[in-house]
Amino acid sequence: MKNDTVNRYQVSTKQMLGLMLLAYIFSLAIRMIWVYQLQDNPSFYWNGQLMINTNDGYFFASGAQKELFGMHMDNPRVFGMWDYGVIFFTTLLVKITPFSLETVILYMPAVVSSLVVIPVILIARLYRKTLWGFFAALLGSIAWSYYNRTMTGYYDTDMFSAMAPMFILFFLMKSTVDFNLRSALYAAIAIAIYPFLYDSGLSIVYAMGIMYALYMVFYHRNERVTYFSLTLVFVSLLPLPFVSPFSYVVKIAVLVVLYMALPRSTLDQKKAMLVAGMLFVAFLFFGNVFHLLLGKIANYISTGTKESGLHFYSVVQTVREAGQIPFSTFANRISGSQMGVVLSLIGYILLVIRHRAFILALPLVGIGIFALWGGLRFTVYAVPVAAMSAVYLFFVIGDLFKDKRAKYAFVIISTAAMLYPNIMHIIGYKVPTVLNKPEVEDLVKLNKMAQSKDYTLSWWDYGYPIWYYSNTNTLIDGGKHNNDNFIISKIMQSTSPELAANLSRLAVETYVDSNYSVVTDTLFRNGKKDQVDPNIFLEELESGSYELPPKTRDIYLYLPYRMLNIFPTVMLFGNLDLNTGKEERRSTFYPAGVVKNKNGMLTFSNGIVFDTRKGMLAMGRQKVPVKYFIATSLNKNGEIKLQSQFYHPNGEFIVVYMQSYGKFIVMDRQTFNSIYVQMFILGKYDKKLFELVVSSPYSRIYKLKR
Repeated sequence: MKNDTVNRYQVSTKQMLGLMLLAYIFSLAIRMIWVYQLQDNPSFYWNGQLMINTNDGYFFASGAQKELFGMHMDNPRVFGMWDYGVIFFTTLLVKITPFSLETVILYMPAVVSSLVVIPVILIARLYRKTLWGFFAALLGSIAWSYYNRTMTGYYDTDMFSAMAPMFILFFLMKSTVDFNLRSALYAAIAIAIYPFLYDSGLSIVYAMGIMYALYMVFYHRNERVTYFSLTLVFVSLLPLPFVSPFSYVVKIAVLVVLYMALPRSTLDQKKAMLVAGMLFVAFLFFGNVFHLLLGKIANYISTGTKESGLHFYSVVQTVREAGQIPFSTFANRISGSQMGVVLSLIGYILLVIRHRAFILALPLVGIGIFALWGGLRFTVYAVPVAAMSAVYLFFVIGDLFKDKRAKYAFVIISTAAMLYPNIMHIIGYKVPTVLNKPEVEDLVKLNKMAQSKDYTLSWWDYGYPIWYYSNTNTLIDGGKHNNDNFIISKIMQSTSPELAANLSRLAVETYVDSNYSVVTDTLFRNGKKDQVDPNIFLEELESGSYELPPKTRDIYLYLPYRMLNIFPTVMLFGNLDLNTGKEERRSTFYPAGVVKNKNGMLTFSNGIVFDTRKGMLAMGRQKVPVKYFIATSLNKNGEIKLQSQFYHPNGEFIVVYMQSYGKFIVMDRQTFNSIYVQMFILGKYDKKLFELVVSSPYSRIYKLKR
């Protein structure tokens, strides 16, 4: 009876391929919703194509530019096609297809990530339940979290994040089902190339390798092929003593040689066990396994300042995806609803009970659960397994129906019910492109006047787009936001143009001269016996006579409008006494719109009320005087016109109305005098130190004269 039940779900190979194609087309079609929604907005286009919607994508796109066009040769942070699989495949596709780089980076995430349907269906096929895999593929390929990180335009290594581990899982599970060394070889090869595709997920693959070892030893300890399989897997997990464009080829060649040699060897079971055991120890030691796994966990649950001699603000606590999330968010991200994730959990438990090899998926499930503490990004790993688990439960319940049509109707309706909230989320998920066309035009203007060795200083969010569109270098970026965040933050909030100019020149020249070391650690001798007092050092930089290193390149300050809303966060990193890690002062910077205007009483969207007649602010129960009310407006030439009204000489706050943007900002006097406010919002700058080279409503770019 059991075999009869199993065979009911079995389809031919040709039919299976048809189901794979259908699921793949479904995944692609869903990802085209975003393209359809944005296609009529010209501000999202550049070079005749929609732009991408993730900042990190420009890191890899810059690598492709380097390979294709010879750009970024002076940028130490731009890697090549042999460093990242996504750069390799992007470069290859642009060279062998008629598509432009912009088209490839836009659609590549959708094309690659949708391949996840293949291992999902193949895993179900192992148990002769291909239809189960098909329905699970529909859900797993577009579920909330997986879609968010693999949608069209989300050009990042995340396109491999869950897809590649599912292929590894399939081959590992297959080796436990057919007990064939060839399946273990395929799994080992997939593991070997995984870091090339998605190096951030190495800890996941390590965990899967360890789980596979435990499973094989527990259930198949008396079989020689068990230890041959483990030998292949452990060799694939071992890091090579050298890194080169051919390192992956070397490892795959070693695996193939071992695959051919091991069955023909004279190793008996005990010796095979010894070899596998030695390789396991080597893997733990040379792979730095425990440090990697624990380090990842510690990195994503850490908070507070970073202490290493001096005290710097930690970037992790400002990144939304790295914070704790409520259960409802966790459930929505993995399955689309709280009920969905509960069904997935029940289904997974049932899967492990009925098909014990699914215990190999535990690392993917576990890292998904870790998202409750580690943050949103970890939910993506559990999505395909959760989809398989939920749909499996539907098939088990469906088997209780005597009528075949009723059973399949139940499975279809239940799967559709799981799909519905995810598709509704996708329709409403209208994320914009990273930059709009006018912003890109400003950076392209910079590109035309700057050289590739020059530096553009701005907040790390804009680092990669600055590379891509202006072909200049940055001090901090999306992957390098360490202690040097302090420098950019200090420049942006400094009230001293001299300090901003001197620190900009000193930081860049020190960075280049020190072989691209962390500037703050170099300048302040951070953690060394001769550590410098940063407060005294910064005071010296306020002097116009400070002796700077020789100028070797031009430096630009990029001040974008879009930094307005995150300026309070930007200030956090530089508003510190580095000796103690304590906040230097209480800063105020509240951008807001007006929600009510009655008799001169302006109520802002953040709840603050501004009495324009008396010059008073009501901030909660506190009423505070305003010193100035300043209105700014842009003329046709991009020049900023100012109108000012004076209220109270002792007022601690200034209210700025950016008329052209419909934006009010309440700020304290010191923040008002900061570089960002003066040079971007008000258009005021020291012409001895800076030259305005690009000006638009979206950004102002200054060239450092010193």
